[in-house]
Amino acid sequence: MDKKSRRNSDEIKIRIDELRDDWKQLQKEIHSQWKRTLPFGDYIVDRWEKARLLGFGRGSSIYDSSLVFGDVKVGEKTWIGPFTILDGSGGLEIGQYCSISAGVQIYSHDSVKWALSGGQEKYELAPTKIGSRCYIGPNTIIVKGVTIGDGCIIGANSLVLSDIPAGRKAFGNPCRVVDTISAAK
Repeated sequence: MDKKSRRNSDEIKIRIDELRDDWKQLQKEIHSQWKRTLPFGDYIVDRWEKARLLGFGRGSSIYDSSLVFGDVKVGEKTWIGPFTILDGSGGLEIGQYCSISAGVQIYSHDSVKWALSGGQEKYELAPTKIGSRCYIGPNTIIVKGVTIGDGCIIGANSLVLSDIPAGRKAFGNPCRVVDTISAAK
């Protein structure tokens, strides 16, 4: 290794050590204030700034650990939790004042026909829409082409294969409507 390469390597090691020290300090501060620990990226990425950069509505936030691709539109004051997938390859809209819990996966495409045809068929795309004032429980999966109306609650670990009308509580695998929510407007 030549002198320049050694010097660059030493500088990188110093920067990594400084970054680790900063990360440890942030971990202590966050844990002290909120009693939580986060993935590395969520300590250094401002989730409101990330939402702004993605063109999401005012006051919305999204964790750094979330994946976003394609055409994704999100309304104001919507919280997108950690480890979520927002697939907008076929178009995805999420309204305002929604809570999209940790681990939720929302799709607007699938590759079933592509895979079964050995790549001869195209991916299937269909827009997916989540209304305003919705709560989507942890680890829920919403498939392409589904519409969930305003003011819905979707329970944890649900597999949403078909539309859910506004003002409904639904859960299960497959997801089924179980109640009407009187507070939905």
